[in-house]
Amino acid sequence: MTSILPGDHKAAMQRALEQAKKSPPKPTNFCVGAIIVRLSDNTIIAEGYTLELPGNTHAEECCLLKLAQQYGVSEEDLPGVIDGPHALYTTVEPCYKRLSGKLPCVQRVLRQNSWISTVYVGVQEPEKFVGQNTGISTIKAAGIDVHHVTGLEEDILKVATAGHTTS
Repeated sequence: MTSILPGDHKAAMQRALEQAKKSPPKPTNFCVGAIIVRLSDNTIIAEGYTLELPGNTHAEECCLLKLAQQYGVSEEDLPGVIDGPHALYTTVEPCYKRLSGKLPCVQRVLRQNSWISTVYVGVQEPEKFVGQNTGISTIKAAGIDVHHVTGLEEDILKVATAGHTTS
């Protein structure tokens, strides 16, 4: 497994951005990348990107689904097999609403609040699809620390909006 240097949040976000670049560009979604880091040893335990797995999947969702598969449990049961503080790095703010009707990423993160203690975000979600995203405030209200990682916003937005048409 790959590790990151302690406190090097920009490098971790750059790693998430590399995941986002794997996402197939479409006009109907953002290309997002995410990683989950175990804070006790700074090891990346999961990586994911938008549409990596079947079923209109989001990056955070892919990380959690892959972890669930690795541990042989459902996504909902991950708190029973993962402990200790972990951080989620996501290039774009976790969604609070899904037009597809699937569980929003904010709710997925909140289900894991026994072990995801911190969320690092590259940019707030643009208001293109669902209007103003309340993801950051909802996560903060649940007691999970949220931090903005600066310095990659332009690159993140360029990747996130690949495939979108401008009007």
